[in-house]
Amino acid sequence: MSDVLTTPAGRMVALARAELTLLGRNQTALLSAVFVPLALPFSVRSLADGMDLGDAGLSVGLVLLPAAIGFSLLFAVYTTLVGVFAARREELVLKRLRVGELRDPEILCGAALPAAALGLAQSLLLAVGCAVLLDVPAPRAPQLAVLGILSGLVLCTVLAAVTAGFTRTAESAQVTSLPLVLVSLTGSGVVVPLELLPHRTAVLCELLPLTPVITLVRGGWSGDLSAYETLGPLLTALAWTAAGVFAVRRWFRWEPRR
Repeated sequence: MSDVLTTPAGRMVALARAELTLLGRNQTALLSAVFVPLALPFSVRSLADGMDLGDAGLSVGLVLLPAAIGFSLLFAVYTTLVGVFAARREELVLKRLRVGELRDPEILCGAALPAAALGLAQSLLLAVGCAVLLDVPAPRAPQLAVLGILSGLVLCTVLAAVTAGFTRTAESAQVTSLPLVLVSLTGSGVVVPLELLPHRTAVLCELLPLTPVITLVRGGWSGDLSAYETLGPLLTALAWTAAGVFAVRRWFRWEPRR
């Protein structure tokens, strides 16, 4: 058993179990991570019904399904992890973990596993729910949908670590995470598809962090993305992820801010 725990995977799983226990005890974080992403799609339904989706080749289901997954990534993964990283730093947990066998990437990945698993489970549940309730057909390009969700999980985890580096306390995490959440909701196609925006605005919004994820997920279900059209979102997601990893290595704080 000890040999298993001395492997990187074993150490991260052990840390993830402890983090899952702590998440279950934090009712506020659990409510935000579990129930908010499941409830928000209902608020978008009325907006989608009023949109002129036919000219854009979209349906209500193709709007709500990526939106639901976007909500899950933003609230179950991103905002939750900003609070987790900030809280563990202020509690000196991260500092103590660095003294042991765990390496820095293992600490961050292990702490992020419960939220990432929750985001993945919610995304699958919401996809099934949209298929049943909104008559959304099976994805025509499932590889794009899978790629979009996985890239979203990685990207939101990295961006959460970046944001936590500039977050003073766990309580202020709700404030520091708000800008990315608002920008993503309004400009990444979560609430309003980019196809309905003016061309110049849509081109700028394509460069936002969460836009590639929503584009790939929607393209996975619609099957409208060609290989060339898939390349742009992929490169954008990779660029944001690489920039985020660089920022974490440069500015992430392992000890409480003074």
